Amino acid sequence: MGACLALGSLASCASCLCGSASCILSSCCPSTYNSTVSRLAFSFLLLLGTLVSIIMILPGMEEHLKRIPGFCLGGTSIPGIENKVNCDIIVGYKSVYRMCFALACFFFLFFVIMIRVRSSRDPRASIQNGFWFFKFLLLVGITVGAFFIPDGAFNTVWYYFGMVGSFLFILIQLILLVDFVHSWNQNWLEKAEIGNSKGWYAALLTFTIFFYAFAFSAVVLFYVFYTKPDDCTEHKVFISLNFIFCIIVSIVAILPKVQEAQPTSGLLQASFISLYTMYITWSAMTNNPNRECNPSLLSLGQPVSATPAPGHAGPTEAPASTQWWDAQSIVGLTIFLFCTLFASIRSSNNSQVNKLMRTEEVHGLTADYESATGEDGIRRAVDNEEEAVTYDYSFFHFSLCLASLYIMMTLTNWYMPDTEYQVMQSTMPAVWVKIVSSWCALALYLWTLVAPLVCSDRDFS
Repeated sequence: MGACLALGSLASCASCLCGSASCILSSCCPSTYNSTVSRLAFSFLLLLGTLVSIIMILPGMEEHLKRIPGFCLGGTSIPGIENKVNCDIIVGYKSVYRMCFALACFFFLFFVIMIRVRSSRDPRASIQNGFWFFKFLLLVGITVGAFFIPDGAFNTVWYYFGMVGSFLFILIQLILLVDFVHSWNQNWLEKAEIGNSKGWYAALLTFTIFFYAFAFSAVVLFYVFYTKPDDCTEHKVFISLNFIFCIIVSIVAILPKVQEAQPTSGLLQASFISLYTMYITWSAMTNNPNRECNPSLLSLGQPVSATPAPGHAGPTEAPASTQWWDAQSIVGLTIFLFCTLFASIRSSNNSQVNKLMRTEEVHGLTADYESATGEDGIRRAVDNEEEAVTYDYSFFHFSLCLASLYIMMTLTNWYMPDTEYQVMQSTMPAVWVKIVSSWCALALYLWTLVAPLVCSDRDFS
């Protein structure tokens, strides 16, 4: 009986899937705005595709995926590579590639459709905010079609698309994290002004020290485990440069002129960004094909032996076995989930971040109960975009398209598919993409600090 009630409640909540532009809210949904409901729904479709991708690379799923006709060559149909195809490895990443290809195409389609939508009065806004059942069917159709894409050069070409898209999404992730920690800092400062100031300031100081301590500990551990006295020069350069850059942005964040222009700017944001930079640095080093400089997290302190991929020689090649669930991928997925949900419900008053994210948020997450209840007594999401949209529809879908590519690269550990031997291997381009993205992210954060000083003729209040 309880299970039936739970299913009924879920069905009631899911009634929005077939709703119109002004989604009907069930009793279990809070009063909210139409723009928030739409973003949450699209994010749900992305998270659903992510969950399917995760399931497809779980141990044991390869036996089911190999039953798809033509999905695994088996090493007998192409002369010259007999017995070199490892279906247990390739079907997993091929499935993820195709699932994420479908997600990227789905969101890119909406990116094109929603260009220059200015308000909910635009007929295309009804497509954005309604017809969810048909959108779901469209996504399923694209996904089914993606699994019939022949191999050829698809995997390699899509890998490079994934690297470029992931690079851009890391920058968007940084912007969202800056916005989150800025809102966090401002909220606690406001509470300190009206309440127990010592307690709130102590809490801010505690988290700031924690983030800096964690970041500094990461630097020490990187030097210990990811460098060698006579090797791993790239890692030494990466760690040192990013450590210096984090010190620079921390100093800039507390300069008197920056503090005067942005009173809520402080070390909490800088410490959080420093920790995020250390994560990107670590993630980059875990993709180094030189196994001497890239020990497995589970084998730290143990001898490292490299097993070259079939047909390759040398200690710098990736191991033949694929480890899907390494620590950096799990952390990356966690950050992705947080940023995706935050992007769906964010309501920022940070003008620099709003300009970068192309949003004009002026409302909170929830609406008044009275405004959400119509004359017929039925509760609906409040249309708060009759005059102007609160976020750029097209840019939002472009961000989700990039997020699909980021998920693809994260779930496959940024390994590059070898089209000749159908294996996966680490490559230095993946390392450089992550490192350069960390430098661009730091530069972007630095710009949010100095923009009011550099562009003094513009209003950044």
